[in-house]
Amino acid sequence: MADIKFSDEEIKRINKAAAHVESVSSGEVLTAVIRESSNYAAAELLFSVIGGFIYYLIALGFHSGIESAVSKMFWLPQAWHITAFYGASTIVIIGLIYILTNIPGFDRMIVPKPIIARSVHRRALVHFTESGAVNTRDRTGILFFISMRERRVEIIADEGINAKVQPGDWEDILNNLLAAIKEGKAAEGLEKAVLDCAEILGEHFPVKGDDTNELPDGIVFLED
Repeated sequence: MADIKFSDEEIKRINKAAAHVESVSSGEVLTAVIRESSNYAAAELLFSVIGGFIYYLIALGFHSGIESAVSKMFWLPQAWHITAFYGASTIVIIGLIYILTNIPGFDRMIVPKPIIARSVHRRALVHFTESGAVNTRDRTGILFFISMRERRVEIIADEGINAKVQPGDWEDILNNLLAAIKEGKAAEGLEKAVLDCAEILGEHFPVKGDDTNELPDGIVFLED
């Protein structure tokens, strides 16, 4: 999946949508996009080691041929030459597989989906905390988080919102946003998702007389 691109006009519309939500409710809306929520290095290395082990087992099945080939490479072949070949070739195979797993998007095919889901959720929570969303006066911060390579979206709401709005109430908004991303309309889908939450937040968290904008409305593009 190619990285999602947002034009200046699309960014303005998304920011305007967030500002609109905050004009009709006391909610504080954040939007963030990240290329990839994790490098999944541990899972990729484990996959590579398993691949190397499988290669080693297969190579053992061709031991006679390998022994004959290695023996022809030396004038005075020693027993350790065979052992060295198995060790060196296995390490090479592990390295090649690890390089392959680092091709963008390949990790999504080898890393279990639960691990990917947890990684995206954890990265969204980190941004939610670092952005200061957990420090709003009435705990009404909400984050729309898009992780591009994983093709996943997280909607993180603070405890003030969760006390009145059930997680299932965000399901349609979440599914519609995911559908838009898969259709290549990420910016349009994010704008609509933010606007759709205005009704929910406006119902449960009407604007107060002393309400202030506690968080910036602009979309944030995060580094990996």
